[in-house]
Amino acid sequence: MSAEETLRPAPPLPSDQPRSRPSLWRRRIARLILVVVTGYYLIICCEIVWQSHHDEARPADVIIVFGAAEYSGHPSPVFRARLDHALTLYSEGIAPYLITTGGSGGDPLFSEGGVGRDYLESHGISERHLIAETLGENTAESVERVAVIMRTNHMHTCVVVSDPYHLFRIKRLMQRQGITTYASPRPHAFRGLWFSVGHVMREAFSYLTQRVRPA
Repeated sequence: MSAEETLRPAPPLPSDQPRSRPSLWRRRIARLILVVVTGYYLIICCEIVWQSHHDEARPADVIIVFGAAEYSGHPSPVFRARLDHALTLYSEGIAPYLITTGGSGGDPLFSEGGVGRDYLESHGISERHLIAETLGENTAESVERVAVIMRTNHMHTCVVVSDPYHLFRIKRLMQRQGITTYASPRPHAFRGLWFSVGHVMREAFSYLTQRVRPA
């Protein structure tokens, strides 16, 4: 064997081969998409926080109270706080009607919307000023059904009541239905930094998930 043959370098292993141009472009495009999606997600988070700190209550056709848990016909503390806030708005003359929302969630006897309506009636609101949406099993379904109720009753503007971080998504869903919407958060809903961060992240994810669905 000659000296030249002994010094000849070994051929590169397959892993040492330079990456092909299409593979590099795919990686760059994937990174760009990740950056864009992450940036949009963070923008939505900021908008949720901004909306949560702004009470837009003003005269409208109806006040809408979005449901929360009910226990054997009684509103949970969170739901009761929303209903009490709606009572305050009603007493201030913000709107002549109230709509409560929320399905049964598997309860054979009660629905969130029905429990909310009964609670408001027990606090002096006339039955003819109350409407209950009782079939929506999530926020998006309740919004669709409320929009039908409003159009049927020739209502065009509303003040929506819920927890602060919930309002951004509700407002955007209502606007997609062509309804002029103002948000009014229930008071005393903030419980600390990590609780708030978790709610913001969850609401942003829910909003982005629903945003890609057709209206």
